Amino acid sequence: MAAASITRLQILSPSPSPSPSPIKIIKRSSAFLSKIPPIHNHYHNRSRKFHTTLCCSTSTPSRTLENGSIVGGLLDYLNESWTQFHATAEAKRQLIDAGFDLLNENEEWELKPGGRYFFTRNMSCLVAFAIGEKYSVGNGFHVIAAHTDSPCLKLKPRSASSKSSYLMVNVQTYGGGLWHTWFDRDLSVAGRVIVRGSDGSFLHKLVKIKRPLLRIPTLAIHLDRTVNKDGFKPNLETHLIPLLATKSEEGSSETKEKNTESSKAVHHPLLMQVLSDEMSCSIDDIVSIELNVCDTQPSCLGGGNNEFIFSGRLDNLASSYCALRALIDSCESSSDLSNDTAVRMIALFDNEEVGSGSVQGAGAPTMFQAMKRIAVCLARNNVNEGAIERAIRQSFLVSADMAHGVHPNFMEKHEEHHRPEMQKGLVIKHNANQRYATSGVTAFLFKEVGKIHNLPSQEFVVRNDMGCGSTIGPILASGTGIRTVDCGIPQLSMHSVREICAKEDVDIAYKYFKAFYQNFSSIDKKLEVD
Repeated sequence: MAAASITRLQILSPSPSPSPSPIKIIKRSSAFLSKIPPIHNHYHNRSRKFHTTLCCSTSTPSRTLENGSIVGGLLDYLNESWTQFHATAEAKRQLIDAGFDLLNENEEWELKPGGRYFFTRNMSCLVAFAIGEKYSVGNGFHVIAAHTDSPCLKLKPRSASSKSSYLMVNVQTYGGGLWHTWFDRDLSVAGRVIVRGSDGSFLHKLVKIKRPLLRIPTLAIHLDRTVNKDGFKPNLETHLIPLLATKSEEGSSETKEKNTESSKAVHHPLLMQVLSDEMSCSIDDIVSIELNVCDTQPSCLGGGNNEFIFSGRLDNLASSYCALRALIDSCESSSDLSNDTAVRMIALFDNEEVGSGSVQGAGAPTMFQAMKRIAVCLARNNVNEGAIERAIRQSFLVSADMAHGVHPNFMEKHEEHHRPEMQKGLVIKHNANQRYATSGVTAFLFKEVGKIHNLPSQEFVVRNDMGCGSTIGPILASGTGIRTVDCGIPQLSMHSVREICAKEDVDIAYKYFKAFYQNFSSIDKKLEVD
């Protein structure tokens, strides 16, 4: 951006340096942490002085994870990433710590074979890539794509309302959430805020209110006697409004004046005061907010053997983190890219839960434009006819999104011969109607990657009498012409405020993705399909 511009939007995010960052990061309670033994994990300790794995019960110590597991790092990532903005910012921090160079989409790029780079868009979309030292123009891109957003509640542009002497916060539903699971939870807000700087500039800051701030109470059984028989069917406009506080007593004229101002405010002054206190700025300096309602319960290990991960936003931050760590760790040393002829890439998009139709979503040409810029930059302006198209034809995309594990209480909801189980590996998704982009060829190639390292995989198709969800796979495959396989980690409670997956499947996905970067080129050469 031009330095001479009168008003500049300065995007700030976590810095690898020890200088203070404007992004507010959760600092776990020392009293709480004192009850939990630290878990040392060599993936995460490169960038942190200490690291702790949370368990749902503080009375039972967590088991130390084996070397090579990324589960501890995933829990940290989930606990940092309350929103798509925080997930992108944390990914950015880890890439910088790993030596990746930050690019700006608004500037010319200078790239070289063996280099590692990334850029962000809207601080909710991120593309990172590592260039093989033997790359030449026309060679392919090996991509893992996922998304940073999850179903949630978002504050309306005018969120202040009041009912029966309560201050309420108006919200919108984002995505296809299981909204009944949001009732009676300890909720708060997080997201981004635009703040006016002392020099007249506008600063982009991330904020996270760690304490329980909001709650959506259910109606007592005494006032809804048939709820267990007829089902809980809340009206999403009138019943799903979080409670913030009680109104102050209207006694003095000063109090009445404040209450009159509150009724006219876009957002409650009390909420704005909480935000300003958190960011150490004046309420008047907050010029715009974009906030999600978030569950405050930490992500943790659970189950009799600590074999499960209990968390919100597993769909799809678990896939995003596995892809991120696979890229970083597959080119950790200088020799990792020495014989590679391809470009290794991850693309983390926003707005998948609402169709991907945004500038930061998979429906935008972000990934294709990045591929084109990389090829042109490395060609030094000597691009032969069809070079970009040839590169796309030789490329391969892994669309990584969480999968439906078979529910033991609802087994009939799965097709009889396609019931993915937890701790049995990645799920390859098929759909004849192209709700997933997997083909017989792409499934075969991806399974060959797993066979080399004895990594298990499963397969899933939806029942013919049920609808099928979709992913960014078909969007990217049809938009760019890239060969694509859809896969995911099996989970339960998808789109609930609190989801569950297996610890072992996370490590399998990470190893599978890392093997994809390391071995796909040699496998792809053995098969030719025109």
